[in-house]
Amino acid sequence: MKTLKEVRIGETVKVKKLNGVGAVKRRIMDMGITKGVEVYIRKVAPLGDPIEVTVRGYELSLRKADAEMIEVE
Repeated sequence: MKTLKEVRIGETVKVKKLNGVGAVKRRIMDMGITKGVEVYIRKVAPLGDPIEVTVRGYELSLRKADAEMIEVE
């Protein structure tokens, strides 16, 4: 399965599953990233971390480690 970390700039994907556990998963969900929501990849920092995305109409920065826990299609 493809993760959010592997998606290219300019692509829009749909979240299929969150693989985090406990507080990490809760934090990702509190940011608005839940199953079925569409995520647009806006930018990636020059060294690859963090990734800037648009979710539910607002911009959000995610660490690569967090993006790796989000399965998308």
